[in-house]
Amino acid sequence: MTNIHNGRTTKDGIRIHEASDFAGMRVAGHLAATILDEIAEHVTVGQTTGELDRIIEEKVNAAGATSATIGYKGYQHASCISINHVVCHGIPGEKKLKDGDIVNIDVTVIVDGWFGDTSRMYVAGKLARKPERLIEVTHEALMKGIEAVKPGNTFGDIGHAIQTFVEGHRMSVVTDFCGHGIGRVFHAPPNVVHYGKPGTKPVLEPGMFFTIEPMVNLGRAETKTLADDWTAVTRDKSLSAQFEHSIGVTEDGCEIFTLSPAGKFHPTY
Repeated sequence: MTNIHNGRTTKDGIRIHEASDFAGMRVAGHLAATILDEIAEHVTVGQTTGELDRIIEEKVNAAGATSATIGYKGYQHASCISINHVVCHGIPGEKKLKDGDIVNIDVTVIVDGWFGDTSRMYVAGKLARKPERLIEVTHEALMKGIEAVKPGNTFGDIGHAIQTFVEGHRMSVVTDFCGHGIGRVFHAPPNVVHYGKPGTKPVLEPGMFFTIEPMVNLGRAETKTLADDWTAVTRDKSLSAQFEHSIGVTEDGCEIFTLSPAGKFHPTY
């Protein structure tokens, strides 16, 4: 890591962080991942998404951290909780989880100015085979994207790896939402899309921090946003799944900042 330095910004507006910045991202990412580990036991049939969010906010506060989402563009919750055909940005509330529901929980914390952003899938009750396969493909698609992260490769290589894998399993990659640069800000350049052509720029450089967070639908890729201006759903009401890691590009690959300390990142492993 000693060759990462200077904190410059590329012509595409992407921040190149210093080697010392990795430490801050590790701490923030570790806390976000720990909270998602600890919420797993509470994702049960009959539980409300509002109660899950209350527990998450309590854990963020107990750690002396700040929720990045409370107050963000008027949002008032410490998490986004998206069930079944909700693609992303589901708002916690009085809805109770039913047997077989698949649930994405997305948490972003701020620790000493650094943002840790991650999401993963959970299951309430018994998991049916079709949603299980969707979760498996979505998780593997994220890991295929991460495998493409190394200096000299491009963001197009990441998107291509994800898209070809997903479409090879006759599922669809959502194109309406994307990953993003991260660090001391919540959202920064670049937009990290989960589809594309290999070799298309920008080129990956050591010191870049960003999220990869593919959303995969069992049906078609199209989404729509509901009247609350947050909740995005599949237009065809098909199931959707998502996994998200925050990562930093190193000299020979990448570091995942949001690895699950308890090995709970995938609900069926």
